[in-house]
Amino acid sequence: MIRKLLYDDDVYGKSLQRIDALTAGTQPQWGVMSVGQMLSHCAEIQEVSNGKALEGTPFIVRLLGGFIRKMVVSDKPYPRNTRTHPQYLQTTAKDFPAEKDRLLAALEAFRAAEHGPATRHALFGELSHDEMGWMCYKHLDHHLTQFGV
Repeated sequence: MIRKLLYDDDVYGKSLQRIDALTAGTQPQWGVMSVGQMLSHCAEIQEVSNGKALEGTPFIVRLLGGFIRKMVVSDKPYPRNTRTHPQYLQTTAKDFPAEKDRLLAALEAFRAAEHGPATRHALFGELSHDEMGWMCYKHLDHHLTQFGV
């Protein structure tokens, strides 16, 4: 698998095109989230990657943080229907345009901070430039693929 970094202009541009191809009626190919919930989920994860606090982490997740980190930065794709952190769960209806704007703002902030000080991830600790760019792309790609774009 070729590692794509969300910092790369071409990868970022294609990701934005994929997000733009979504509509409020886009249906998932697997899973239970609506497209608005998926955008909210991705925005929340991106905001935490940008430095937002991660709250309510279960003790077992903190213990397994190193193992989870390895999975997140590995070349292996995410399995479908993987459990997520409680802060990332989306169980209520979400406004598609608002969540799309939120995700785009989080992605823009991520790109703007690329050459700033390293971001310490709330669960994974310090990540290299490439690990952070890959981790953020890999997650976004997983969910955009889930919705067929």
